[in-house]
Amino acid sequence: MTLAVAIQMDPIAGININGDSTFALALEAQRRGHGLYYYLPKDLSFVHGRVVAYAHPLQVRREPGNHFTLGAGETIDLATFDVVLLRQDPPFDMGYITTTHLLEHVHPKTLVVNDPHHVRNAPEKLFVTRFPDLMPPTLISASQRDIAEFRKEHQDIIMKPLFGNGGAGVFRVKPDDENFNALFEMFTQFYREPIVVQRYVPEVRKGDKRIIIVDGRAVGAINRVPAQGESRSNMHVGGRPEKSALTRREKEICEAIGPALAERGLIFVGIDVIGDYLTEINVTSPTGIQEIDRFDGSNIAGLVWDAIEARRVRM
Repeated sequence: MTLAVAIQMDPIAGININGDSTFALALEAQRRGHGLYYYLPKDLSFVHGRVVAYAHPLQVRREPGNHFTLGAGETIDLATFDVVLLRQDPPFDMGYITTTHLLEHVHPKTLVVNDPHHVRNAPEKLFVTRFPDLMPPTLISASQRDIAEFRKEHQDIIMKPLFGNGGAGVFRVKPDDENFNALFEMFTQFYREPIVVQRYVPEVRKGDKRIIIVDGRAVGAINRVPAQGESRSNMHVGGRPEKSALTRREKEICEAIGPALAERGLIFVGIDVIGDYLTEINVTSPTGIQEIDRFDGSNIAGLVWDAIEARRVRM
């Protein structure tokens, strides 16, 4: 099977080829003989009833500093493509949401991965609330009174922006922390949305597990251990990746949410688990597959493309 593939992503020149999941997906697609085009979200347009993008033919290679070649730019009609990879990073703002509305015009005849309708309806920190029995005690609110009451009940808490990403704006507030009111003021000044508040899960010191789910099935995991003095485990803020297998509880979590993900066309998903709790479901631009591959020799990008190709056959 040879597919025409368009990749909607952030500027390719600045990616880390040893960590970027989109780069791994592009390499695997190229290895399979699929034709690749690349464009930025700002190059997506709706005109005369068509969804088009100003895009470049793309070739990729694992050579630092020389990892891609672009052909001459041209306007492409996405309805003529087999697959669009929706892969730009958050923030999950109105710009991101607008791209999902535009891509709905071509999906599912052109298979958009992940399904733009369900990407829009499954923000990382909101979709997880569909599974309340799996998550730690959580409050989503803009009410200082309610947040203060939650803190009084649970003492040690985490405060984070509802649509943040990459660990930005995540604060641990201990029972004796005098900065609570100042933090609330900061959140309300910089964000219009409610705040996510969760009971602190001390098991995070042992790591925040990233589990990759492909078409509803768990295919690999990596443990991200916070640096000394950090409550965040994101690798770009010093988290240390460790080889990891799934625990019994983690398998239960994946089995509980897997069917809901597959039914929604959320083919490539990364979930975060701390201790026994599901904390986030990442459907916009999941990462982690290269780190997992280096530990266990798997090819998760290949499993993603197996799932995409299988869906194209069924269409």
